[in-house]
Amino acid sequence: MLYYLFEYLDKLNFPGAGVFHYISFRAAITIITSLILSMVFGKKVIHLLQKKLIGETIRNLGLKGQQEKKGTPTMGGIIIIGSIIIPILLYADLTNIYIILMIVTTLWLGLIGFLDDYIKVFKKNKKGLSGKFKIIGQVGLGIIVGMVLYFSKDVVVRIPESKVTSQEIVQSNKQGETLSKENTKYVNVKSTKTTIPFLKNNEFDYKYIIWFLGENAHKWVWLIYVIVVIFIITAVSNGANMTDGLDGLATGTSAIAGSTMGILAYVSGNIIFANYLNIMYIPFTGELVIFAAAFIGATIGFLWYNSYPAQVFMGDTGSLTLGGIIAVFAIAIRKELLIPILAGIFLVENLSVMIQVWYFKRTRKKTGVGKRIFLMAPLHHHYQKKGYPEAKIVTRFWIAAIFLAILTIVTLKIR
Repeated sequence: MLYYLFEYLDKLNFPGAGVFHYISFRAAITIITSLILSMVFGKKVIHLLQKKLIGETIRNLGLKGQQEKKGTPTMGGIIIIGSIIIPILLYADLTNIYIILMIVTTLWLGLIGFLDDYIKVFKKNKKGLSGKFKIIGQVGLGIIVGMVLYFSKDVVVRIPESKVTSQEIVQSNKQGETLSKENTKYVNVKSTKTTIPFLKNNEFDYKYIIWFLGENAHKWVWLIYVIVVIFIITAVSNGANMTDGLDGLATGTSAIAGSTMGILAYVSGNIIFANYLNIMYIPFTGELVIFAAAFIGATIGFLWYNSYPAQVFMGDTGSLTLGGIIAVFAIAIRKELLIPILAGIFLVENLSVMIQVWYFKRTRKKTGVGKRIFLMAPLHHHYQKKGYPEAKIVTRFWIAAIFLAILTIVTLKIR
Protein backbone atom coordinates (compact mmCIF):
# COMPACT_ATOMS: atom_id res chain seq x y z
CA MET A 1 0.00 0.00 0.00
CA LEU A 2 2.73 2.45 0.96
CA TYR A 3 4.57 1.49 -2.23
CA TYR A 4 1.74 2.92 -4.33
CA LEU A 5 1.32 5.95 -2.09
CA PHE A 6 4.98 6.92 -2.46
CA GLU A 7 4.86 6.15 -6.17
CA TYR A 8 1.98 8.65 -6.48
CA LEU A 9 3.81 11.22 -4.34
CA ASP A 10 6.90 10.80 -6.51
CA LYS A 11 4.85 11.72 -9.58
CA LEU A 12 3.90 14.91 -7.73
CA ASN A 13 7.63 15.55 -7.14
CA PHE A 14 7.20 15.16 -3.38
CA PRO A 15 10.68 15.39 -1.77
CA GLY A 16 12.12 11.99 -0.83
CA ALA A 17 9.25 9.95 -2.28
CA GLY A 18 11.54 8.50 -4.96
CA VAL A 19 13.41 6.50 -2.33
CA PHE A 20 10.76 3.78 -2.64
CA HIS A 21 12.07 2.99 -6.11
CA TYR A 22 15.19 1.51 -4.51
CA ILE A 23 14.90 -2.18 -3.68
CA SER A 24 17.64 -1.87 -1.05
CA PHE A 25 15.66 0.79 0.87
CA ARG A 26 12.39 -1.13 0.74
CA ALA A 27 14.15 -4.35 1.74
CA ALA A 28 15.65 -2.60 4.77
CA ILE A 29 12.37 -1.21 6.06
CA THR A 30 10.63 -4.50 5.26
CA ILE A 31 13.00 -6.57 7.37
CA ILE A 32 12.74 -4.07 10.24
CA THR A 33 8.93 -4.02 10.07
CA SER A 34 8.71 -7.80 9.86
CA LEU A 35 11.11 -8.22 12.77
CA ILE A 36 9.16 -5.80 14.97
CA LEU A 37 5.83 -7.39 14.06
CA SER A 38 7.00 -10.91 14.87
CA MET A 39 8.56 -9.87 18.18
CA VAL A 40 5.90 -7.45 19.45
CA PHE A 41 2.75 -9.14 18.23
CA GLY A 42 4.33 -12.55 18.64
CA LYS A 43 4.21 -12.10 22.39
CA LYS A 44 0.50 -11.26 22.26
CA VAL A 45 -0.21 -14.25 20.05
CA ILE A 46 1.63 -16.54 22.49
CA HIS A 47 -0.45 -15.21 25.39
CA LEU A 48 -3.61 -15.79 23.35
CA LEU A 49 -2.57 -19.35 22.53
CA GLN A 50 -1.85 -20.00 26.19
CA LYS A 51 -5.22 -18.54 27.16
CA LYS A 52 -6.98 -20.81 24.66
CA LEU A 53 -4.96 -23.77 25.99
CA ILE A 54 -3.54 -24.44 22.53
CA GLY A 55 -0.63 -26.57 23.71
CA GLU A 56 1.55 -29.15 22.01
CA THR A 57 0.81 -32.81 22.68
CA ILE A 58 4.10 -34.60 23.21
CA ARG A 59 4.55 -38.29 22.50
CA ASN A 60 6.87 -40.10 24.86
CA LEU A 61 9.83 -41.02 22.65
CA GLY A 62 12.30 -41.38 25.49
CA LEU A 63 14.18 -38.19 24.63
CA LYS A 64 15.80 -36.03 27.28
CA GLY A 65 13.80 -32.89 28.12
CA GLN A 66 10.92 -34.01 25.93
CA GLN A 67 8.15 -34.05 28.53
CA GLU A 68 9.09 -30.57 29.76
CA LYS A 69 7.79 -29.25 26.42
CA LYS A 70 4.30 -30.58 27.04
CA GLY A 71 1.72 -27.80 26.90
CA THR A 72 3.98 -25.34 25.04
CA PRO A 73 1.76 -23.24 22.73
CA THR A 74 1.74 -24.42 19.13
CA MET A 75 0.35 -23.01 15.85
CA GLY A 76 2.89 -20.20 16.21
CA GLY A 77 3.35 -20.30 12.46
CA ILE A 78 0.59 -17.69 12.26
CA ILE A 79 3.13 -15.24 13.72
CA ILE A 80 5.50 -15.95 10.84
CA ILE A 81 2.77 -15.76 8.20
CA GLY A 82 1.38 -12.48 9.53
CA SER A 83 4.86 -10.97 9.82
CA ILE A 84 5.52 -11.81 6.17
CA ILE A 85 2.21 -10.82 4.62
CA ILE A 86 1.71 -7.44 6.33
CA PRO A 87 5.08 -5.90 5.28
CA ILE A 88 4.64 -7.31 1.77
CA LEU A 89 1.26 -5.60 1.47
CA LEU A 90 2.87 -2.37 2.64
CA TYR A 91 6.13 -2.24 0.70
CA ALA A 92 6.01 -4.61 -2.28
CA ASP A 93 4.69 -4.14 -5.81
CA LEU A 94 1.52 -6.22 -5.61
CA THR A 95 1.19 -6.35 -9.40
CA ASN A 96 4.47 -8.28 -9.67
CA ILE A 97 3.71 -11.86 -10.72
CA TYR A 98 6.42 -13.30 -8.47
CA ILE A 99 5.12 -11.45 -5.40
CA ILE A 100 1.60 -12.69 -6.16
CA LEU A 101 2.86 -16.29 -6.36
CA MET A 102 4.74 -15.97 -3.06
CA ILE A 103 1.67 -14.57 -1.30
CA VAL A 104 -0.47 -17.42 -2.66
CA THR A 105 2.16 -19.96 -1.56
CA THR A 106 2.37 -18.51 1.95
CA LEU A 107 -1.40 -18.45 2.51
CA TRP A 108 -2.06 -21.77 0.75
CA LEU A 109 0.42 -23.86 2.72
CA GLY A 110 -0.30 -21.86 5.87
CA LEU A 111 -3.94 -22.94 5.59
CA ILE A 112 -3.01 -26.60 5.08
CA GLY A 113 -0.70 -26.48 8.10
CA PHE A 114 -3.33 -24.65 10.16
CA LEU A 115 -5.92 -27.34 9.41
CA ASP A 116 -3.43 -30.01 10.49
CA ASP A 117 -2.67 -28.23 13.77
CA TYR A 118 -6.35 -27.50 14.38
CA ILE A 119 -7.26 -31.18 14.10
CA LYS A 120 -4.41 -32.13 16.45
CA VAL A 121 -5.18 -29.49 19.07
CA PHE A 122 -8.95 -29.07 19.04
CA LYS A 123 -10.09 -32.45 17.72
CA LYS A 124 -7.50 -34.24 19.88
CA ASN A 125 -6.43 -36.32 16.90
CA LYS A 126 -2.65 -36.81 17.12
CA LYS A 127 -2.44 -37.79 13.45
CA GLY A 128 -3.79 -34.42 12.35
CA LEU A 129 -4.78 -33.84 8.73
CA SER A 130 -4.55 -36.98 6.62
CA GLY A 131 -1.27 -37.26 4.72
CA LYS A 132 -3.33 -37.80 1.58
CA PHE A 133 -4.99 -34.40 1.93
CA LYS A 134 -1.65 -32.72 2.64
CA ILE A 135 -0.23 -34.16 -0.57
CA ILE A 136 -3.32 -33.10 -2.52
CA GLY A 137 -2.87 -29.55 -1.21
CA GLN A 138 0.83 -29.49 -2.10
CA VAL A 139 0.15 -30.93 -5.55
CA GLY A 140 -2.58 -28.33 -6.11
CA LEU A 141 -0.16 -25.53 -5.25
CA GLY A 142 2.48 -27.09 -7.50
CA ILE A 143 0.06 -27.11 -10.43
CA ILE A 144 -0.81 -23.44 -9.90
CA VAL A 145 2.82 -22.34 -9.53
CA GLY A 146 4.03 -24.43 -12.46
CA MET A 147 1.27 -23.30 -14.82
CA VAL A 148 1.67 -19.62 -13.93
CA LEU A 149 5.45 -19.67 -14.30
CA TYR A 150 5.20 -21.44 -17.63
CA PHE A 151 2.30 -19.59 -19.25
CA SER A 152 2.43 -16.08 -17.75
CA LYS A 153 3.70 -13.43 -20.17
CA ASP A 154 5.41 -11.67 -17.26
CA VAL A 155 7.70 -14.64 -16.56
CA VAL A 156 10.62 -14.33 -18.97
CA VAL A 157 14.40 -14.37 -19.14
CA ARG A 158 16.44 -11.79 -20.99
CA ILE A 159 19.16 -13.13 -23.31
CA PRO A 160 21.22 -11.88 -26.25
CA GLU A 161 19.16 -11.94 -29.44
CA SER A 162 21.83 -14.05 -31.12
CA LYS A 163 21.17 -16.89 -28.66
CA VAL A 164 17.43 -17.08 -29.30
CA THR A 165 16.41 -20.45 -30.76
CA SER A 166 13.64 -20.91 -33.28
CA GLN A 167 11.45 -22.56 -30.64
CA GLU A 168 11.76 -19.78 -28.05
CA ILE A 169 9.00 -17.19 -28.04
CA VAL A 170 10.28 -13.61 -28.05
CA GLN A 171 8.07 -11.28 -26.04
CA SER A 172 6.77 -8.14 -27.69
CA ASN A 173 9.07 -5.25 -26.93
CA LYS A 174 7.87 -3.17 -24.02
CA GLN A 175 9.58 -0.22 -22.43
CA GLY A 176 12.74 -1.42 -20.71
CA GLU A 177 12.57 -4.96 -22.08
CA THR A 178 15.11 -4.59 -24.86
CA LEU A 179 18.47 -2.92 -24.54
CA SER A 180 21.79 -2.63 -26.28
CA LYS A 181 25.10 -3.16 -24.57
CA GLU A 182 28.41 -3.43 -26.36
CA ASN A 183 26.48 -3.69 -29.64
CA THR A 184 24.57 -6.69 -28.32
CA LYS A 185 20.80 -6.64 -28.42
CA TYR A 186 18.99 -8.34 -25.54
CA VAL A 187 15.41 -9.57 -25.75
CA ASN A 188 12.92 -11.19 -23.39
CA VAL A 189 11.99 -14.80 -24.18
CA LYS A 190 9.80 -17.51 -22.72
CA SER A 191 12.07 -20.30 -21.58
CA THR A 192 12.10 -23.42 -19.41
CA LYS A 193 15.80 -23.16 -18.69
CA THR A 194 17.22 -23.37 -15.19
CA THR A 195 20.67 -23.13 -13.60
CA ILE A 196 23.00 -26.08 -13.05
CA PRO A 197 25.53 -25.43 -10.26
CA PHE A 198 29.29 -25.82 -10.79
CA LEU A 199 29.12 -26.13 -14.58
CA LYS A 200 30.53 -23.52 -16.96
CA ASN A 201 27.71 -23.72 -19.49
CA ASN A 202 25.31 -23.99 -16.60
CA GLU A 203 21.86 -23.90 -18.14
CA PHE A 204 19.54 -26.89 -18.39
CA ASP A 205 16.32 -26.86 -20.38
CA TYR A 206 13.56 -29.17 -19.17
CA LYS A 207 12.76 -30.05 -22.76
CA TYR A 208 15.98 -32.07 -22.77
CA ILE A 209 14.15 -34.63 -20.61
CA ILE A 210 11.82 -35.40 -23.52
CA TRP A 211 14.47 -35.08 -26.23
CA PHE A 212 13.09 -38.18 -27.93
CA LEU A 213 10.07 -36.14 -29.07
CA GLY A 214 12.32 -34.09 -31.31
CA GLU A 215 10.73 -30.90 -32.61
CA ASN A 216 7.60 -31.63 -30.57
CA ALA A 217 9.47 -31.47 -27.26
CA HIS A 218 8.67 -27.78 -26.78
CA LYS A 219 4.93 -28.54 -27.04
CA TRP A 220 4.96 -30.93 -24.10
CA VAL A 221 7.70 -29.47 -21.93
CA TRP A 222 5.11 -27.60 -19.83
CA LEU A 223 3.89 -30.95 -18.47
CA ILE A 224 7.39 -31.99 -17.42
CA TYR A 225 7.96 -28.57 -15.88
CA VAL A 226 4.76 -28.74 -13.79
CA ILE A 227 5.61 -32.24 -12.54
CA VAL A 228 9.07 -31.05 -11.47
CA VAL A 229 7.55 -28.05 -9.66
CA ILE A 230 5.08 -30.31 -7.83
CA PHE A 231 7.88 -32.65 -6.74
CA ILE A 232 10.09 -29.83 -5.46
CA ILE A 233 7.33 -28.08 -3.50
CA THR A 234 6.18 -31.35 -1.92
CA ALA A 235 9.69 -32.51 -1.05
CA VAL A 236 10.96 -29.23 0.43
CA SER A 237 7.81 -28.41 2.42
CA ASN A 238 7.79 -31.92 3.91
CA GLY A 239 11.54 -31.63 4.56
CA ALA A 240 10.98 -28.46 6.59
CA ASN A 241 8.21 -30.26 8.45
CA MET A 242 10.62 -33.09 9.33
CA THR A 243 13.24 -30.60 10.51
CA ASP A 244 10.84 -28.91 12.92
CA GLY A 245 11.59 -31.16 15.87
CA LEU A 246 13.95 -29.14 18.07
CA ASP A 247 13.65 -25.62 19.45
CA GLY A 248 14.79 -23.13 16.82
CA LEU A 249 16.06 -25.73 14.35
CA ALA A 250 13.67 -25.20 11.42
CA THR A 251 13.37 -21.47 12.16
CA GLY A 252 17.12 -20.81 12.17
CA THR A 253 17.93 -22.89 9.11
CA SER A 254 15.05 -21.23 7.23
CA ALA A 255 16.33 -17.75 8.13
CA ILE A 256 19.76 -18.70 6.76
CA ALA A 257 18.23 -20.08 3.56
CA GLY A 258 16.08 -16.94 3.24
CA SER A 259 19.14 -14.70 3.43
CA THR A 260 20.79 -16.70 0.66
CA MET A 261 17.69 -16.54 -1.51
CA GLY A 262 17.59 -12.78 -1.12
CA ILE A 263 21.13 -12.51 -2.49
CA LEU A 264 20.34 -14.84 -5.39
CA ALA A 265 17.18 -12.88 -6.24
CA TYR A 266 19.07 -9.59 -6.17
CA VAL A 267 21.80 -10.69 -8.59
CA SER A 268 19.33 -12.52 -10.85
CA GLY A 269 17.11 -9.47 -11.07
CA ASN A 270 19.92 -6.99 -11.69
CA ILE A 271 21.24 -6.97 -15.24
CA ILE A 272 24.66 -5.62 -14.26
CA PHE A 273 25.35 -8.36 -11.71
CA ALA A 274 23.75 -11.02 -13.91
CA ASN A 275 26.04 -10.12 -16.82
CA TYR A 276 29.10 -9.98 -14.59
CA LEU A 277 28.36 -13.37 -13.02
CA ASN A 278 27.27 -14.82 -16.38
CA ILE A 279 23.95 -16.02 -15.01
CA MET A 280 20.43 -15.70 -16.35
CA TYR A 281 18.94 -12.25 -16.00
CA ILE A 282 15.30 -12.63 -14.97
CA PRO A 283 13.38 -9.35 -15.20
CA PHE A 284 11.11 -8.40 -12.30
CA THR A 285 12.60 -10.93 -9.84
CA GLY A 286 14.37 -8.11 -8.01
CA GLU A 287 11.06 -7.53 -6.24
CA LEU A 288 11.51 -10.91 -4.56
CA VAL A 289 14.26 -9.32 -2.46
CA ILE A 290 11.44 -7.56 -0.60
CA PHE A 291 9.77 -10.89 0.08
CA ALA A 292 13.06 -12.41 1.20
CA ALA A 293 13.51 -9.49 3.61
CA ALA A 294 10.06 -10.11 5.11
CA PHE A 295 10.86 -13.82 5.37
CA ILE A 296 14.15 -13.16 7.17
CA GLY A 297 12.61 -10.65 9.59
CA ALA A 298 9.69 -12.96 10.38
CA THR A 299 11.85 -16.03 11.06
CA ILE A 300 14.44 -14.18 13.14
CA GLY A 301 11.69 -12.47 15.14
CA PHE A 302 9.98 -15.80 15.70
CA LEU A 303 13.31 -17.27 16.78
CA TRP A 304 13.24 -14.81 19.70
CA TYR A 305 10.49 -16.98 21.21
CA ASN A 306 11.25 -20.29 19.50
CA SER A 307 14.90 -20.62 20.56
CA TYR A 308 15.72 -23.06 23.36
CA PRO A 309 13.78 -23.37 25.59
CA ALA A 310 10.93 -22.57 23.21
CA GLN A 311 7.99 -20.46 24.37
CA VAL A 312 6.04 -21.38 21.26
CA PHE A 313 6.19 -23.97 18.47
CA MET A 314 5.43 -23.09 14.86
CA GLY A 315 3.52 -26.30 14.21
CA ASP A 316 2.70 -27.43 10.69
CA THR A 317 1.23 -23.96 10.17
CA GLY A 318 4.78 -22.67 10.06
CA SER A 319 6.93 -25.57 8.92
CA LEU A 320 4.97 -26.45 5.76
CA THR A 321 4.84 -22.76 4.88
CA LEU A 322 8.57 -22.17 5.34
CA GLY A 323 9.51 -25.14 3.19
CA GLY A 324 7.03 -24.19 0.47
CA ILE A 325 8.27 -20.60 0.37
CA ILE A 326 11.87 -21.73 -0.06
CA ALA A 327 10.86 -24.14 -2.84
CA VAL A 328 8.74 -21.69 -4.85
CA PHE A 329 11.26 -18.88 -4.37
CA ALA A 330 14.09 -21.05 -5.73
CA ILE A 331 11.95 -22.16 -8.69
CA ALA A 332 10.98 -18.56 -9.50
CA ILE A 333 14.62 -17.42 -9.74
CA ARG A 334 15.54 -20.62 -11.61
CA LYS A 335 17.85 -21.91 -8.92
CA GLU A 336 15.82 -24.99 -7.98
CA LEU A 337 18.73 -27.33 -8.74
CA LEU A 338 20.58 -25.56 -5.92
CA ILE A 339 17.96 -26.66 -3.38
CA PRO A 340 19.90 -29.82 -2.35
CA ILE A 341 22.67 -27.44 -1.25
CA LEU A 342 20.61 -24.44 -0.15
CA ALA A 343 18.14 -26.57 1.84
CA GLY A 344 20.61 -29.34 2.57
CA ILE A 345 19.46 -29.66 6.19
CA PHE A 346 15.89 -30.34 5.04
CA LEU A 347 17.18 -32.86 2.51
CA VAL A 348 19.27 -34.77 5.04
CA GLU A 349 16.42 -34.84 7.56
CA ASN A 350 14.06 -36.17 4.90
CA LEU A 351 16.54 -38.76 3.67
CA SER A 352 17.25 -39.99 7.19
CA VAL A 353 13.57 -40.88 7.61
CA MET A 354 13.36 -42.52 4.19
CA ILE A 355 16.53 -44.55 4.76
CA GLN A 356 15.41 -45.59 8.23
CA VAL A 357 12.02 -46.83 7.02
CA TRP A 358 13.50 -48.55 3.94
CA TYR A 359 16.21 -50.36 5.93
CA PHE A 360 13.81 -51.41 8.68
CA LYS A 361 11.37 -52.94 6.17
CA ARG A 362 14.14 -54.57 4.17
CA THR A 363 15.78 -56.25 7.17
CA ARG A 364 12.43 -57.32 8.62
CA LYS A 365 11.54 -58.96 5.30
CA LYS A 366 14.87 -60.82 5.17
CA THR A 367 15.39 -61.76 8.80
CA GLY A 368 12.01 -61.28 10.42
CA VAL A 369 13.45 -58.60 12.70
CA GLY A 370 13.60 -55.01 11.56
CA LYS A 371 16.89 -53.19 12.15
CA ARG A 372 17.65 -49.47 12.18
CA ILE A 373 20.58 -47.46 10.83
CA PHE A 374 19.93 -44.46 13.08
CA LEU A 375 19.05 -44.62 16.75
CA MET A 376 16.03 -42.57 15.78
CA ALA A 377 14.83 -40.54 12.79
CA PRO A 378 14.76 -37.74 11.72
CA LEU A 379 18.50 -37.23 12.12
CA HIS A 380 18.33 -34.61 14.90
CA HIS A 381 16.65 -37.18 17.16
CA HIS A 382 19.51 -39.60 16.45
CA TYR A 383 21.90 -37.14 18.09
CA GLN A 384 19.49 -36.62 20.96
CA LYS A 385 19.52 -40.38 21.57
CA LYS A 386 23.32 -40.25 21.60
CA GLY A 387 23.11 -37.80 24.47
CA TYR A 388 23.91 -34.47 22.80
CA PRO A 389 22.20 -31.47 24.41
CA GLU A 390 19.40 -30.03 22.30
CA ALA A 391 20.94 -26.56 22.09
CA LYS A 392 24.24 -28.00 20.84
CA ILE A 393 22.53 -30.03 18.13
CA VAL A 394 20.60 -26.99 16.91
CA THR A 395 23.69 -24.76 16.91
CA ARG A 396 25.71 -27.29 14.93
CA PHE A 397 22.92 -27.69 12.40
CA TRP A 398 22.87 -23.90 12.03
CA ILE A 399 26.61 -23.92 11.40
CA ALA A 400 26.11 -26.60 8.73
CA ALA A 401 23.32 -24.48 7.21
CA ILE A 402 25.62 -21.43 7.08
CA PHE A 403 28.29 -23.51 5.34
CA LEU A 404 25.73 -24.70 2.78
CA ALA A 405 24.52 -21.13 2.26
CA ILE A 406 28.06 -19.95 1.52
CA LEU A 407 28.56 -22.89 -0.84
CA THR A 408 25.31 -21.95 -2.62
CA ILE A 409 26.52 -18.41 -3.21
CA VAL A 410 29.95 -19.64 -4.30
CA THR A 411 28.30 -21.65 -7.10
CA LEU A 412 27.58 -18.35 -8.85
CA LYS A 413 31.26 -17.96 -9.66
CA ILE A 414 32.94 -21.36 -9.32
CA ARG A 415 32.28 -23.46 -12.43
